[in-house]
Amino acid sequence: MQIRTDEIKVKKRIRKDLGDLTQLMESIKTHGLMNPIVVNEKKELIAGERRLESVRRLGWTTIEVHVIHAPSDVSKIQMEIDENLYRRALTTSELSDGFSRIDKIRNPGFFRKLIRAIVSLFKRLFKRS
Repeated sequence: MQIRTDEIKVKKRIRKDLGDLTQLMESIKTHGLMNPIVVNEKKELIAGERRLESVRRLGWTTIEVHVIHAPSDVSKIQMEIDENLYRRALTTSELSDGFSRIDKIRNPGFFRKLIRAIVSLFKRLFKRS
């Protein structure tokens, strides 16, 4: 569900410093918003302040949200803590593997280039038939 960014109420938050948003903004600009922010029925922010601030700085006027029921202030705070605490960052090895896979796709070896050229040639030949 999309709602206007200026309708979202950001109340007292646990996180005091949003940090540098440059890389997040670049990611959102390149790939779009991959995970919606979370709000309650009153459009109060539960999770995703960095994403919200990033899209605002990018000039977005609407954002994808997930609306959840938060029956109390305690539950809102607990959800904010949980959302930030229980995620797991990629290990150095996992990051290395991911970047290696990207590099192989962007810079295929000789045999991959050869196979792609042959496939392309056959496609062109069969189109002419």
